[in-house]
This record gives sequence, C-alpha cells and structure tokens, in this order.
Amino acid sequence: MPNLLYLANIRLPTEKAHGLQIMQNCEAFAEADADVRLWVARRVNTSEMAAVKDVYAHYGVRQAFSIRRLPCLDLLNVIPASGLLSKLIFYTQAITYTLVLLIAALFTRADSYYSRDTLTLFALSLVKPRKALVYEAHMLANGRGGRWLQRQVIQRVGTVIPITRKLQEDLQALSTTSQPPRFRVAHDGIRRERFANMPPQAEARAQIGWPQEAFIVGYVGRLQTMAADKGVGTLVEALAQVEGVALGLVGGPDDMAKALRQHWLRIGLSGERFLYAGQVAPDKVPLYLAALDICVIPLPWTPHFAYYTSPMKLFEYMASQRAIIASDLPSIGEVVKDGETALLVPPTDAPALATAIQRLRDDAPLRQRLADAAYADVMSHYTWAARATAILQTIQEVQS
Repeated sequence: MPNLLYLANIRLPTEKAHGLQIMQNCEAFAEADADVRLWVARRVNTSEMAAVKDVYAHYGVRQAFSIRRLPCLDLLNVIPASGLLSKLIFYTQAITYTLVLLIAALFTRADSYYSRDTLTLFALSLVKPRKALVYEAHMLANGRGGRWLQRQVIQRVGTVIPITRKLQEDLQALSTTSQPPRFRVAHDGIRRERFANMPPQAEARAQIGWPQEAFIVGYVGRLQTMAADKGVGTLVEALAQVEGVALGLVGGPDDMAKALRQHWLRIGLSGERFLYAGQVAPDKVPLYLAALDICVIPLPWTPHFAYYTSPMKLFEYMASQRAIIASDLPSIGEVVKDGETALLVPPTDAPALATAIQRLRDDAPLRQRLADAAYADVMSHYTWAARATAILQTIQEVQS
C-alpha cells in the first residue's frame, strides 16, 4: 500500500472550492488503496467555518484518511491590513508554516509527498528525493518571483499533474533539466456518490423554498477567484433579455451577491425572481443543483480562465443531469463540446448568452439530450476515483 502525504497550506474547512477538491481527492486516493495523511496549516478561520465540528461530514467524505494541523503564525484574519502590511502578513504565515512542515517532514516517512503549493515542494526538495515529490499544478505563476519558484519546483519534482493541457505545455517549457519530470494531465472531477440520490426537481424546490413554476437558470460557486470576476454580471444582463426566467444563485460572498441583486432591481427585474441561497455546505450543493433547469458558467476571457482552470462546477453541473451553457474557452472545450454536451457562447457576450438560455428554455428535448450526454461523459471519465487511480499509476511508474 503506497504511503501518500498530502500537504496543503489552507484553512480547513474553507468556503473556497480548493478545500472540497483536496478533501475529495484525499478520500479518492485512500479508496484507491493509498495510506493517506493530510497535513494542513492551523489557521485562524472565519466564524462560519470555525463552527464546523466535523470536517469530514461537512465535505461529505468518509474518514478514510487522517488530518494533522501544523502550527504557523497566522494574522491574515486577525489584523485588518492592506498593501505592504498585507503582503508581510501573508508571507509570514506561508514561511512559518513551511518551516514547521519541513521540520516535521524530517521525522516523517512517506512514499509520496503531494502538494499544490510550490513553496512547500521547494522546501521538501532540500530533504526528500525527487521521485517522491508530486506537484499538482493549478495555475501558471505570475511575477518574477512566483515564476522562478515554479520553475525550480518543475525541475525538482518527479511528477507534475497539471489540470489542463495548456498548463502542461507551459510548465514543460519552464523545464531546462535534462531529466524532466513525468507529466500527466488530470482535470478536476466529481465524487460519484454525491450525485447518486438526487431528489426530483419538485422535491428539491420544496425543500429549499424555491418556486415550483419558475424556469430557474443557475450559477453555483464563488463569485470571484483570486479577486477576478467570474462573469455573473454578464448572466444578469443576459437574463434581462429573456422573459419568464429566474436566477438561482448559490455561493458568495454576500456583498457581491447584494450588489448583483441591486443591479438586477435597477434594470427592472423582479426581486422575486432573484433566488439567492448564500454559501451552503458542500454536501447540500446537489440539492440546489437538482432545483435548477439549466446551469451556467459565464466566465470572462482571462489567461487564467481560458487556459489554466478546470472548474469543479462544470463537472458537478454535468453530474447533476442539467443542461449547461458555458463560455467558449479552451479550458472548457477540453471537457465539453458545443452542441453535444453543452452550449458554448462567446465570453462576456450577454446577447449570445440570452439566445442560448432562450433556446434551452423553449426546447426541452435539447435540454434533456445535452444533460444526458454530459452525465454519461462525466461518470465515464471525470470521477475522482478514476483520477486518483491514474495519478497513483503515474507516480508508481516514476518511482519504480
């Protein structure tokens, strides 16, 4: 049984998607017969997340792996700060966590040290063999310092797991060593069990109090990533051009949702058709997806969204058996095909998005065909279980 130590400098639990991704992946590695331990930072959490008593239940995963919290100096949620002070607090937390982790790792043995964090892997490369280090890459670093650190990691680890093909190409270009690491693209995915017993739409709406007669267009997830807008404003503009539809919004932060609602009302749309659930526990997300008629990913074009993101909401939309409309970006096109498993529209094009919404509203057979094809595809190719098996196989090949 391979021994895998997953290292993550995150708040746990967290309202952000990476917490769910990491927890579900640790469970999947464990179910693929790996002995998994998750080390996270002992961070100061928000009041909502600090109230969570059982992190496994919160994320809806089995307690198939252990969690250890490493101390660090964390003032990020304690001292209001901006500018230079904010950066100082950020780096202090990251460096103190990394130092504690490095000391702990000196007295810990694992077959594989797995992380999404470049600083963590760079530090471990000083004391652990290259073939034991695995880097799951979720972005191309910006800035001279970040890019230098990412290049160092690419040249010091044995395995790299990029989440898109374009990210693999760009990371391979960073490597100048004569013995580059093994690369394997692994998109994000879904936990099959989360979607095994989804309620009928009417039952889901009754549970959450959404109107039975409405045609609900949904967006589920955070409204921004790394301070970048995720295009929900474009969705609001599109819905203003389609009669008889409602917006089902699940996620936060609340202040951004409030601003969207104010804009919704300013352009003359009914407040009763703005359905906002706020941040919900991950294990409740399938219930809200079941209440929708169609799901939308209205991402704008940015280098990160276009090339380096593999949004979990896309796979969860596919698993929910709801028709999908998404921005026509290369990263999205790696997973779904226009007219086959989704409708793809130009980014930030509200009229084109409105046309696609109206088309699906008026064509129930098309909604069903797209939903069925997407569901079959995600269940065949994009489960965490299949992903974990493929990654562990690649690691074993590198280490053998």
